[in-house]
Amino acid sequence: MSDAIINVSEATFDETLSSTANPVIVDFWAPWCGPCRTIAPILEEVAKEKSGSVTVTKVNVDENQGLAQKYNVRAIPTILFFKDGELKDQAVGLLSKDDLIKKAEAL
Repeated sequence: MSDAIINVSEATFDETLSSTANPVIVDFWAPWCGPCRTIAPILEEVAKEKSGSVTVTKVNVDENQGLAQKYNVRAIPTILFFKDGELKDQAVGLLSKDDLIKKAEAL
């Protein structure tokens, strides 16, 4: 994973969301998930291209089950979109780079 993407946990989730004015993309994933591995390079591209205007984070659902439960994550990858610390949108499954950017910039 690139330095452009921030790994967050239950301990750092709220602080990470509140420490930026940018829209935040949160990818709920697991290492054993095929579609999660497919979307990972797309998220890296978004993180690099939109650095400074969109923050991209990842939450490993195996290690952070409390967050997965809190946000009702039932399938992965689940992508949540936050603005000003509030959940504004979500998507389940693979999204294109353009769709990820459009959703984040629409917040």
